[in-house]
Amino acid sequence: MQAIDFMYYVATKEFMAQWDKAKEGELLCRMERAIGGLPRYESIEKMLGLMDEAQVEKVFITQCKMWSYWNQWMYMDTQLADVLQYTEKYPKRFVGLAGYNPFRIKDSLTEIEMAVKEQGFKGVYVHIYGFNIPLNDSKMYPLYAKCVELDVPVSMQVGHVLESMPSDCGRPIYLDRIACDFPDLKIIGAHTGWPWVEELLSVAYKWDNVYVGVDAWMPKYLKPELIQFINSRMGQDRCIWGTNGLPWKESLKQIDELGLKDSVKSKLLRENAVQLFKL
Repeated sequence: MQAIDFMYYVATKEFMAQWDKAKEGELLCRMERAIGGLPRYESIEKMLGLMDEAQVEKVFITQCKMWSYWNQWMYMDTQLADVLQYTEKYPKRFVGLAGYNPFRIKDSLTEIEMAVKEQGFKGVYVHIYGFNIPLNDSKMYPLYAKCVELDVPVSMQVGHVLESMPSDCGRPIYLDRIACDFPDLKIIGAHTGWPWVEELLSVAYKWDNVYVGVDAWMPKYLKPELIQFINSRMGQDRCIWGTNGLPWKESLKQIDELGLKDSVKSKLLRENAVQLFKL
């Protein structure tokens, strides 16, 4: 079975060199010690080779906008062009998710509309933490309204953050109010919501338009409550797999070892993403 990874970043060596430079002067981050940092490849073709080896058909590349909590500047400022180098050259293998800057609302909404309508992007990705506002802040509501208008999902990291930023901005329970105010908005709580996994599951149980991103953790570390939800009648249609840059082959091997029903595994790895993002 060919899998779809809904959560990845620009991983060219040039972009990652910019990211390395930008991190200078930041408070020490645990990401490098925890997962070895984000992946980087000599070429997109090298990345494709690893995708083929792992039987990963498509990877979503996010236009991540990450604000520095400490130094107050956009220190991961992914541009549309950074994503387009993937999606335009290999449109059958890569999918774009636009970014959002809540400090530049009008400009962000204009760019998102262009990305979706003219460049085939399938949604939006939000990394809220450094902005130091919660996901249900009023600065986020124009984005949610725009996503409803464009009929595209919004994916948001929820749970703790490994960068030196306050994690409470991404509490999964904030999705409850968003879903209440935007019942037609397709919402993805990415990164499993840990350590507030039960919060994310409670919101997904309550709202049919809330999806759970099973990403950023190797599957062997997933909480039993999450595995139970993935395998349940309700949860099997609203969980999607991703890696956040973790190794595809090993992640998929561990998915095989979770004891999921074959039909559930097919939905998690492919079918739910196809339906949600209209691939």
